[in-house]
Amino acid sequence: MRSEAELRRLMLKRVEPGEGGEAVIAAALTRLREHGYLDDKSFAETYARLRQQNEKLGQRRVKQDLQQKGVGSALITQTLEARYGQTDEEALAREHLERKRLRKPENEKETARIMRRLVAAGFSTGVIYKILRNWDVPDEALAVLDNLDEEPHEE
Repeated sequence: MRSEAELRRLMLKRVEPGEGGEAVIAAALTRLREHGYLDDKSFAETYARLRQQNEKLGQRRVKQDLQQKGVGSALITQTLEARYGQTDEEALAREHLERKRLRKPENEKETARIMRRLVAAGFSTGVIYKILRNWDVPDEALAVLDNLDEEPHEE
């Protein structure tokens, strides 16, 4: 499945430049919508569901991915509220760690690696610190991590 913006971008590479190519793309997208093959709402819901259930990704990461795929912000907000509204972010982060087979860190380097992985997976730093504190990670190791960014990075 692809979003409308992704399809439009891919089709632009294959048609002649100018209004003729744009008309062909518009006609193709209209036909796909009419036949039910192209629906950004359905795409966003399915994408968010699969990322949450299968990959155990956090809300921020899914939001960032949907934005990159060209889904509208109002639709992203609506989809994520429905998908992540009742979700326990800490439990999801623990499931992500388990899925990636990440264990309790033994030193500052491993602590930083786990922190980076969780930030990249879209979890808030508050949840990450909570998990690390439950693992009895020393406060000195957590203090070293304070300089990491709040926003997720690309892996």
